[in-house]
Amino acid sequence: MYESELRQYADDILNSDNFQKIKEHIQHGNMTVNEHCINVAKTSLRIRDKLHIKCNKRDLIRGALLHDYFLYDWHFKDLKNPHKLHGFYHPSRALHNAQKEYTLTKRQEDIIKKHMWPLTVVPPMCREAWIVTAADKYCSFMETVHLHKGKIKIRKGILKIQSI
Repeated sequence: MYESELRQYADDILNSDNFQKIKEHIQHGNMTVNEHCINVAKTSLRIRDKLHIKCNKRDLIRGALLHDYFLYDWHFKDLKNPHKLHGFYHPSRALHNAQKEYTLTKRQEDIIKKHMWPLTVVPPMCREAWIVTAADKYCSFMETVHLHKGKIKIRKGILKIQSI
């Protein structure tokens, strides 16, 4: 569902070399950054449709696909990318990378720059950014917490709850 809209508004992003390369990096759980961004875009469209929110569909999709376009594996430190406080800094890195490759609208920039609110301090300024912010948090939660037949498992076995 929603694949045709993604292709209609963002085929250039989906087929780009860098968007393909982010298939190599894990985001949450077993989910790659590529899969996560696609999930966020589809979930954003679902939220838009379910709540009947009027917004710019093109900006919503493109901003969602590029919101985590930071192009590094945040799980591994190196001299160029120490990845300290990744949650605070990756929106700026994603925006910088997206601006190098695409002509972004102000809404798309707002989506990318503020999707980590409240960590970004300044809240989103448009509906599209609020939708992507909510979709990203939902997807991140679902990708990190795996729900299976009455069990909740969090990565690395931090918490396990089983139904009786």
